[in-house]
Amino acid sequence: MLALLAPQTRLTDPAADARGDGGYVLPTRPAFTQDMLDLRALDTRGTPQGMQFTVTYGQLGNPWNSPAGFSAGVTDIFVKGALGGQATLGDLGLRTSGGGWQYHLRVSPGGSTLTEVDARGQERPLAAPTVQVSGSSLIVQTALPEGRYGYWVTNSVYSPLTRDGVLRPTTTPGPTALQAGRADAPVPVDVMATPGDTQAYTRGTLGPVGETRDLVGIGLLALGGVGLLITVIATVFVWRRLNPRVRP
Repeated sequence: MLALLAPQTRLTDPAADARGDGGYVLPTRPAFTQDMLDLRALDTRGTPQGMQFTVTYGQLGNPWNSPAGFSAGVTDIFVKGALGGQATLGDLGLRTSGGGWQYHLRVSPGGSTLTEVDARGQERPLAAPTVQVSGSSLIVQTALPEGRYGYWVTNSVYSPLTRDGVLRPTTTPGPTALQAGRADAPVPVDVMATPGDTQAYTRGTLGPVGETRDLVGIGLLALGGVGLLITVIATVFVWRRLNPRVRP
C-alpha cells in the first residue's frame, strides 16, 4: 500500500534532439552519437530511502569505456524548492524560469553527487547517490526527501579530461571538441522541456517540468484568503450587534 501511495511521475522528452540548438557538432574522438546523449524520459518515485530517479536515453553509450558502464553524458537534475531557491543552473550557461532550485543531482561516470542549497545560497553535500545501469536507463537512488517536485533536467557531453567531467562547447572545430555556433552557447546538448519550448538555446532560460506549481505558496495564499474572509464575517457580525436597528 505504501508503494502505491508513494509519489510517482513520468516525464518525457522528444527523440533525436541532442544537438543543442540544432547546430552542435558532437566529438568524433571518441565517437559519440546523438542517441547516447538524447534524453528520452525521467521516472521518479518515492522510496523509504528517498527519491529514486530512472533516466532513460536513446542509447546508453560508453565511448570512454568507463567501469561505471556509461560514459557519454553527464546528467544534471535540479530540483525545485518550495519557496525561492537558486536561479542559475550551476555553470551550465542556463538560468531557471518558473522558480528556483533547492537540490542538485549530478549523475556522472566520474562520480555522482547530490547537494542541497541553504538560504544563503551555499551548497552542502548530501549522501552520495547510487547508480545502476539497466538497459538504456540509469536507476539513481538518492537521499532526496520523498515528495512531488518540479525539475530542470539537462544532459551534457562527458569528458574525463576536464576539471568537472563536462565538455564545454567551443567555436573551434576538432575531433575532440564539442562545436557550437557561438562562444556563449549553453553547455548541455539536450534539455528536458515542454514541447515547443526552445528558450534554453534562444534566451538561456529553462522552465521546470513536473510539479511546476509552488504548492507551499498556493497554500499560504489560500490560508490568507480564508483568514481575510473570517475577519470580514466577524466584522459584519460585530457591527450588526452594535447597530441592532439596522436591517439590510
